[in-house]
Amino acid sequence: MTPPSALFASALSALGDRRRLVAAAAAIGVVVAASACLWLVHEPPAEGPTIGERLSALEAERAALQVQADGEGRIGLVTALRAASLLSDALAIRLESSRHRALDRVPPSQRRAFGDVDALNTALREAVTRPSEGARVAARAAARQVQASLDRMAGDGVPLVLQFSPRFVPPRRAAGELMLAPQSPGAPPAETAVRLDGPKVSGRPEVPLVPRYAPGFATPAASDPLVRIEIAAVDFDRADAAPVLTVGSWRGTPNLAPLRMYFSVPRSAFATDAARTTLVTGVLSWRRGGLNETVKLLFVVLPDRPGSFAFDQQVRTLVPEANTLVSPEILARGEVGKTRTVRRCFDPPTGWRFDKNQRRVVTVERLGWVDDASDPTMNDGTVEFAADEGRDQICVVVMARPVSKEARTATIGRFEATLVHDTAQESVVKSGVRALDWNEPVRVPLEPGLTDGRLYLRLLGEIDREFDRLAEEAGAPAAGLPFVAVSRDGDGKTLILRADSTVEPKLDP
Repeated sequence: MTPPSALFASALSALGDRRRLVAAAAAIGVVVAASACLWLVHEPPAEGPTIGERLSALEAERAALQVQADGEGRIGLVTALRAASLLSDALAIRLESSRHRALDRVPPSQRRAFGDVDALNTALREAVTRPSEGARVAARAAARQVQASLDRMAGDGVPLVLQFSPRFVPPRRAAGELMLAPQSPGAPPAETAVRLDGPKVSGRPEVPLVPRYAPGFATPAASDPLVRIEIAAVDFDRADAAPVLTVGSWRGTPNLAPLRMYFSVPRSAFATDAARTTLVTGVLSWRRGGLNETVKLLFVVLPDRPGSFAFDQQVRTLVPEANTLVSPEILARGEVGKTRTVRRCFDPPTGWRFDKNQRRVVTVERLGWVDDASDPTMNDGTVEFAADEGRDQICVVVMARPVSKEARTATIGRFEATLVHDTAQESVVKSGVRALDWNEPVRVPLEPGLTDGRLYLRLLGEIDREFDRLAEEAGAPAAGLPFVAVSRDGDGKTLILRADSTVEPKLDP
């Protein structure tokens, strides 16, 4: 039997071995940790901007371009601006944990996406700073590459917004109501007037405009319908909760469908200008893995008033010029006891016409003789217009007719008629500046004798267009106009200008 002292010594020996093993393991852990720290410390420094810096620069540049874009740019470039925003936000979500790393360390697929956004921003800068249709077409072409990069990200397990609609938020329905500028305190009654835009009088407190409905029993204008926003998205089932859309002060959750989500937003949530288009950004946000992720949704909001126009018509009018024609004298001479008739026809000079309502015959002289004695009473002759004359000529019949068989006669006659010649005169008929209306078309009568016309349009407060040769090219101005169609009615006697917010301009892609 082993004595207790030996057992105790053996236990102490085993305990010492275990302590030595623990100490060795700890030493190995310290070495590994130190090696890792040394590797991190000696990692080559990043060259160029970090991912976070590049994403911030892209967003700042795009925000500046949105501010600089004019009215035509906001409409023509909205597709490109939206595509760039969606791809930038998608990259920011996927690289949130790597924002401190060098941009050249991102995977090749994401590096390509950065290149597509860079190319699109460059094209947008050219289209905004040097606006032209060619530059806008180039920007939209670059947007197609960005959309392709966005589509390639689908299915990577991270929520992704691919597209959304509408691009254009319709105008408010009550925009056409007359506005009454209330009388300022102390102002005489004569200074109060009904205006579409209230006057600003220096030195007096501004009084807000008040809609005026007259008569009092009139039905109030219908409220604006909700703006239905549709978002095409994937992998949102991986979010911790349903996403939330924020537009202005409004927040709401969607109705969900496979690969789609729908929001019904009050029209009042969108900031609106009276005469110009406005860019409004909504924010779609959700939580995933304890992080708050967001995507910005860009909309173009149409103004209350679509614009104005003026139409100048060049009219050719034929003004009659009159002259009096006195014909040569016509002689009819009859022998003794015989009647003699002479018929003569006259054509008007070239370019002139006879006014047959302004003519008369003149009997210059009637002569008669019996033997050699003069006796005018022996002549019963006449001077008359012929009944069978042509439409464009005058024919005169001069007749010498003896009263007795012993008489001989002679009759002299002529006619006087008014000649008419049309002289063309050019004049211009101006419509003056007139307002377009979202609710009903504007009709302008076309003047008789219209030979040419010029239409001047100012759309959405900033877009100017001119069209000529309207007399020959009916409906030609309709192409390329945002939200306005120009046509003629069925009989071609009226020019129709229709402002329609539902007909969006065709923009690629």
